[in-house]
Amino acid sequence: MMLELNSGDTAWVLTSAALVLLMTPGLAFFYGGMVRAKSVLNMMMMSFISMGVIGVLWVLFGYSMSFGNSLGGLGILGDPLEFAGLQGLITYDPSASLPSLAFVAFQACFAIITVALVSGAIADRASFGAWTLFTILWGVLVYFPAAHWVFAFSNDDGSYVGGWIANVVGALDFAGGTAIHINAGTAALVLALVLGPRIGFGTKPMRPHNMTLVMLGAGLLWFGWFGFNAGSAVAANGLASLAWVNTLAATAAAMLGWLVVEKFRDGHPTSLGAASGVVAGLVAITPAAGSVDPLGAVAIGVLAGIACAYAVGLKYKFGYDDSLDVVGVHLVGGLVGTLLIGFFATPLAGMSVEGGEASPAGLFYGGGFDQLGKQAIGAFSVMAYSAVVTYIIAMIIKYTVGWRVSSADELSGIDLAEHSEAGYDLSPVYYTNKVQRTLVLTKDDMPETETTGASK
Repeated sequence: MMLELNSGDTAWVLTSAALVLLMTPGLAFFYGGMVRAKSVLNMMMMSFISMGVIGVLWVLFGYSMSFGNSLGGLGILGDPLEFAGLQGLITYDPSASLPSLAFVAFQACFAIITVALVSGAIADRASFGAWTLFTILWGVLVYFPAAHWVFAFSNDDGSYVGGWIANVVGALDFAGGTAIHINAGTAALVLALVLGPRIGFGTKPMRPHNMTLVMLGAGLLWFGWFGFNAGSAVAANGLASLAWVNTLAATAAAMLGWLVVEKFRDGHPTSLGAASGVVAGLVAITPAAGSVDPLGAVAIGVLAGIACAYAVGLKYKFGYDDSLDVVGVHLVGGLVGTLLIGFFATPLAGMSVEGGEASPAGLFYGGGFDQLGKQAIGAFSVMAYSAVVTYIIAMIIKYTVGWRVSSADELSGIDLAEHSEAGYDLSPVYYTNKVQRTLVLTKDDMPETETTGASK
């Protein structure tokens, strides 16, 4: 069948890819502002190295593992050699309305940010070398297979076989609630448990050092997320428009839900709460953006904002140090959004494009519990797989190269220890009139030294 390449769809997908790529530097700002000043560069570098490692792996064989024809037709893993080096995808395909490399570019950015998300759970204490090794192993053994399960759709004529969650189970995941957020959130929990808490966790304040960076990061994430969700329509059409509006509605509602919780629980709505609520809403609507209507999106956003606002406190109750609340926001938010599709999915979503047919209905739209069951299978299957394989990877790294920097390096500053740099020049400044002005540091900002269980 001869089709003509659609320039509008191509432009939208490439633009969306650029927006999604921008999300990883946005995440670096978001995470960087949330750690202490002595760790900001290391935290941002953990996101940037993910761009380097996964960007190369994606070209070599990552795309092929995720979107190659399923080995043995089992829906478990794409053939890593089919598109190795992206061979065969450069030339014009007369059966496609979108250049293959446009889709390759878009999905590459998904892979990058998924790995980067995990890093927030182990801030302030992980060796940069160990983290870099983790990005390689986790990308290959966890993300690429999970992406195949969820994002690879089989052809009707059987010429291409995709992943088992998308095609056998029939779980709906428009832009990555399972493969990305539940996957990364589960890995974050495992790493937090394997590495153990930071020195002083639970006894010493570990406040964000720069809320300006946090708010900037949250804004960039929200901006880029329109490409993340609306771009997942892989066309400039009504479905992309629905996903765009749902992304706006759910995120706004989640921010308000989180701030209301803070007001009634703590007495003050905070900027950190607003930024975290934004991310919680973005996470929750990701799987549902193409399956619900705007009112459903508002409901999902409110519920996610409330649930995640309470979930971030679980680390103090159970004693795991998820430094930047990856578990409370991404795992919990991903589960909320994925499972609520079983309630709020509307048949009208599938009719948002020309010639579209009614999509699966959730419980509130007459679909019964069938779709909810499918959503649960998809969510908890990815969660279980990620937990087991991440634990194996984490233990291999722990007993080979080692995960943690030394206690002295952790206390004095991981930026200097790992990168020989500082995020801020806090040295005295001399002016031409030879009047020396020095920066006054608070106690929390001063370098720490480890003594008998206390820091002075």
